[in-house]
Amino acid sequence: MPVEAASASGRGAREERSGSGEYPLAPRARVLPALAAVYRAQLSRARVARIPLLFVATFQSVGIMVLMRGVVDGGAEARAVVAGSSVLVVAFVALNLLAQYFGQLRAGGGLDHYATLPVPPAAVVLGAAGAYASFTVPGTIVTAVVGSVLFGLPLTHLWVLAAVIPLAGAALAGFGAALGLLAPRQEIATLLGQLGMSAALLLGVLPAGRLPGPIAYARDLLPSTYGVEALAHTFQAHPRWSIVALDLAVCAVVGVVSLAVATWAYRRAAVR
Repeated sequence: MPVEAASASGRGAREERSGSGEYPLAPRARVLPALAAVYRAQLSRARVARIPLLFVATFQSVGIMVLMRGVVDGGAEARAVVAGSSVLVVAFVALNLLAQYFGQLRAGGGLDHYATLPVPPAAVVLGAAGAYASFTVPGTIVTAVVGSVLFGLPLTHLWVLAAVIPLAGAALAGFGAALGLLAPRQEIATLLGQLGMSAALLLGVLPAGRLPGPIAYARDLLPSTYGVEALAHTFQAHPRWSIVALDLAVCAVVGVVSLAVATWAYRRAAVR
């Protein structure tokens, strides 16, 4: 009987293989569970490796506000400086560091590892982008509070950071991931990330009224600009919430587009 049972089992296995030509593969993971797994893994990794860099980003933004305090007294320019410096923390981590991470991942063959897993490309990009954007929360809040005290701005509406950080973070993280994945070499990805952060510094922190015409138009193309504008409006005594909502909506649209481009860039880099 054992011999007959084994023979029957062997015939069944051969028939299954002959019918399909290969063993059946496990189904691909669903997007949301895969996204949560990648997010947790990236967040735990970033918690150890990125804390010193987050301190540098926060210290850098606070230092810029201290320097600008000697030039800007108050009003719209002070609001622009504080809002731009706060979002600069997001740009440093979500744009600069994420571009470096994906550039390193591509150069070191890390994309091959992800390609062997039944994980949708969108989950990899969104998980890493979400983790890096989440990591900027403490530094952004500290910068906004210190800047508000330094320039005498109200702290009443800083709750809007709960919308500004994820939306600006998504836009900048998608942009940074795309730069890292599309760059032909790791060194170029690092350079592009640094240039992107420098653009966020110059175009986001400096008051728009003091920028030359062509550069002011370039400011409108920066993904973080609308997050800066939304936060700056909330420092007014009576914010116009329709304008804040519009800026956040534009920031959300830019974030969706940039993450879609990053997902396409991931697919393109993974098959090469």
